[in-house]
Amino acid sequence: MPEKSKLMLIYALLVIIWATTPLAIVWSVEDIYLMWALVIRLGLALPIAALLLIVLKVKFPLNSIALHSYFAGSFSLIGSQFFTYVATDYLSSGMIALMFGLAPIMAGLIGKFIFQQDLHKLQWLGMIVAITGLVVISFTGSSQHIHPIGIGLMLLSVFSYAMSIFWVKKINADVAPMAQATGSILVSTFVACLIVPFIWKYLPTELPSMKSLLAILYSVVMASLVAMFCYFYLVKKIQPTTLSLTNVMTPVLALGIGAAFNHEKLTLGMILGAMILLLGLFMYFYRDIEANRKFKQKVLKP
Repeated sequence: MPEKSKLMLIYALLVIIWATTPLAIVWSVEDIYLMWALVIRLGLALPIAALLLIVLKVKFPLNSIALHSYFAGSFSLIGSQFFTYVATDYLSSGMIALMFGLAPIMAGLIGKFIFQQDLHKLQWLGMIVAITGLVVISFTGSSQHIHPIGIGLMLLSVFSYAMSIFWVKKINADVAPMAQATGSILVSTFVACLIVPFIWKYLPTELPSMKSLLAILYSVVMASLVAMFCYFYLVKKIQPTTLSLTNVMTPVLALGIGAAFNHEKLTLGMILGAMILLLGLFMYFYRDIEANRKFKQKVLKP
């Protein structure tokens, strides 16, 4: 298969996985207490990831810098997913995906106020427009499983996810991407085990429905493993801006998937709010998109 076609296929697969994962999370907690669904997901992902490390002969460093990096990476897993799973009581799967579309904006704010990185005026304007879209959704979707508490929880989730990325980059450990992901899953699983005594009374006593079981399996295999491999492969092969555009594409697909497969109603106000939010994301990325386009034209120019 030509390299370009291979990249397009992997890119499309990553977008589809990220667009369907929120629905898998919502379905996985239908018959199982939400924290147990998270604990089971991590508990299953860890041995699979470890086995892949062994089979592929990937080194797994255990020095202090590597351990620090694994700990930092866990905030994008147990840190972020804890708030996401709790938010399923308040938000639809489409809305959860829409909130994760704010990850680049949250990363921009963290970069500005914590790491003193510059933001352009158009990026600030994009943030304001995106937040306006969120406000419109919040006030028009209260009767459609859209609640301000859920939005607040997802903002914490996105913050944890974005902060983890900066933290891992700052540590800059000499760790292979697959080892980094496995180490982060290991730390996350350890933290999840600490949660178990507090949720023991909610231990499932009956086998959940096939839909919930398949949703958990999908979260483990596709969201925790396949998506991870796709993401780190694309990081090395394509421009960061091109990869970041998945944050704009994913929410649109997720809203449609939630409506089609989970009967999540889309009111006119919600659709308007989503469009405003996506416009804000586009404005935030606009300068990077233009710079990437001009760079390609320069490279391809005979």
